[in-house]
Amino acid sequence: MNPKILPEDLTEKSISDRCCVGNTGCEWDGTLRRVVTEPIYVQKVYDATLVNLQALTTVNNVRFTPNLPVGSRIIRVIDIRCRKFFNPGNINDPRNLVVDPETVLSGGEFVRDEKGNFVEVVGPDGLRSEKIIFADTTECDERGKGTPVFGTQRIFLRGNVLIEIDVLVLSANGRRSTVTLTANVPIAPANAPIILTNFFELCIPSVFNSAFFPRFAEFCNVSCETRLATNSITRDIHICPQTGEVRIDLIIAICITCEKKIIVPVQLCVLSTGFVELSPETSPICSTFPTLFPKQIDSNSIGDETDPPCPPHRRTSYKDLEEEEFYDEDITE
Repeated sequence: MNPKILPEDLTEKSISDRCCVGNTGCEWDGTLRRVVTEPIYVQKVYDATLVNLQALTTVNNVRFTPNLPVGSRIIRVIDIRCRKFFNPGNINDPRNLVVDPETVLSGGEFVRDEKGNFVEVVGPDGLRSEKIIFADTTECDERGKGTPVFGTQRIFLRGNVLIEIDVLVLSANGRRSTVTLTANVPIAPANAPIILTNFFELCIPSVFNSAFFPRFAEFCNVSCETRLATNSITRDIHICPQTGEVRIDLIIAICITCEKKIIVPVQLCVLSTGFVELSPETSPICSTFPTLFPKQIDSNSIGDETDPPCPPHRRTSYKDLEEEEFYDEDITE
């Protein structure tokens, strides 16, 4: 392997920035010269609703690490941070903070198969995350409007959160230092989750005047906030004088945002500036590289030619030869 085959500036750049800025590859000069109409086959949102939920829980005597030096005491809490726990090595880890929504409809129903299981189809996330809805939309179809369906949703919350607390510590010899205490705190076990309930109304389009039944999609995100139980260092933070072990009483607020949508696959005509074109970051070793997308084949892109000429490298087969006619001629000697 040739060590010189590297990006030109790889060895020159110093990787010092801990964050980055993305590059979408979409560039537009602000004029309409490159803007064309494009048909796309997508999932259109016909109705949507957003719900915010919150839960409050208290945790006592939570063990934080690391231990403080013997004889130290906390004189100030600088900052408290909370975020949901997720183990990328095991998506089914019971400690992962998970939100499981369960929805029941009134005025409509989710379509099931012969075994009684919900029929789920693939959503924009690439997973089977959408359920098919059926309702009698005849009355509202005649009025040119959508049909309302009502839903009751229960959200089951389980898993852990990660808590970090920056504290100012005064050691036994009078020196001050900042220490970050961390803990993986369970909010609710899988067998006893926190349950939140909400109600919603959605409007679905006709199920008879479409090639597709409406689809119901829902997704949630969760965050957390925390504070000392009584906002008192002396009452909420306990330090073992023999080992320096730290235990803290906390109040944790769980903040949940859920969105529900009615979706139908449609074909839309949109304005586009063309395919995304990224600038490759590589040394010029190969003379050419393959394309990622095929060329446009519509009449606006290839012109008015109905039978474009064959490429020069194409060989003509015997089937392409036109039939020649031969005539007998009188030959006089």
